[in-house]
Amino acid sequence: MFLRVSAKSFLLGAVSVVALISAAHAADVVQPVEASGFNWSGAYVGIGGGFGASVHKFSVAPIVDFNGIGGNGVFGELTAGYDYMVNERFLLGGFIDANIGNIGPSISIPDADIDLTNAYGFDVGLRAGYLLNPSTLGYVLGGYSWQHFKLDGSGDADGLEFTENRGGYVLGVGMETVLRGNWTLKTEYRYANYGDKSVIDFGGGSLNVEPSTHTFHIAANYRFGAQSGGGASFPAPTYNWTGFYVGGALGAGTAVHDLGVDLGGGGALDLNGIGSEGVLGEASIGYDYDFGSWVAGVQLDGSYSGIRSKLDIPGGSIKLDNDYGFDALARVGAKVNESTLAYVIGGYSYQHFDLHASDPVGDIIDWSKSGFTVGGGLETAVSNNVTVGLEYRYSQFAKKDFSSEFGAPDGTLTDKASFQTVRIGAKYKFN
Repeated sequence: MFLRVSAKSFLLGAVSVVALISAAHAADVVQPVEASGFNWSGAYVGIGGGFGASVHKFSVAPIVDFNGIGGNGVFGELTAGYDYMVNERFLLGGFIDANIGNIGPSISIPDADIDLTNAYGFDVGLRAGYLLNPSTLGYVLGGYSWQHFKLDGSGDADGLEFTENRGGYVLGVGMETVLRGNWTLKTEYRYANYGDKSVIDFGGGSLNVEPSTHTFHIAANYRFGAQSGGGASFPAPTYNWTGFYVGGALGAGTAVHDLGVDLGGGGALDLNGIGSEGVLGEASIGYDYDFGSWVAGVQLDGSYSGIRSKLDIPGGSIKLDNDYGFDALARVGAKVNESTLAYVIGGYSYQHFDLHASDPVGDIIDWSKSGFTVGGGLETAVSNNVTVGLEYRYSQFAKKDFSSEFGAPDGTLTDKASFQTVRIGAKYKFN
């Protein structure tokens, strides 16, 4: 199981790079879109996929409340929808999409593996959008989400099976930009919550589980009638991608801590993992250079997050904060149209972690680890000096050995953290 989970984490990062590089290469042949040439009203269909993480909150009131158990994964998606331009810049629409994937936590014990996955589901909802420029739409969405959860055991746990269907709500934000002809490229973040419900009832109480998911979507949409005229007539900004910039961003996401425990006698437990979720803030500085169809640059980010796991028990609580860090990153992107850049990003990351309890225990342990980050996103000009963007990142940090802190032999207790985060940002370019 440890090898399988490690491979999945590696694949998650690698696929994010490959998928977005492919989009960037395709974008190299895209011709600039005329400001009045694309009609956003009408029906569309799309295909895509993405990456995400789930966090399952467990509670037995009033004894314990734990947020939570979490895991990473990938998914594929088909979508259909209809949009209507209310005026030159505002859009209203509806959508329905179906997904299938393997997002979820897993546990490996000697001779047995157990996986809890978001197997398949659908979302149906509404979205409201605003044309940031004639070729790129920014929007928010909300609606109903339905998911089929599946618990599977193998090895000595073969035969351990449990399924449950949950309905809940989904909220999100996204950007969609014109590629060529009737095609658009969409990047989107969604948060879904499936309610706090009982899964086991017993005398005087019940075990309740509240699942939530954070997902990042990449899709190509084919929009019927997009070249029929009636598109936006306002001018696109004149933006120079070369130069220094400062920026800020707000975001959300998850951290998954893969715990390894040496049980002695050659046995081991691997839990992937302890799930955290929350929001973050970020400041950045950087430099880009425009090579014509391509843009390359470097940037330095500093962030502080409220991404946290929390265990509440009678008399107090224990919290694991994934609090602050920084990234030194490089990126390369292609201009998919006259105002918008699709890019991949990667580099070095540093993160600080803090495990602490309520008084009188207080601080338990804090540590810092280095790692790598990969990801990608869309960035579009809204004025001659300002851009806005939506970006996904997957970060993996080096393993931490806690054995000595707890008086155990080396390698007895370890933790390996990974992040999946999405941020909405703005940059001011000095040129």
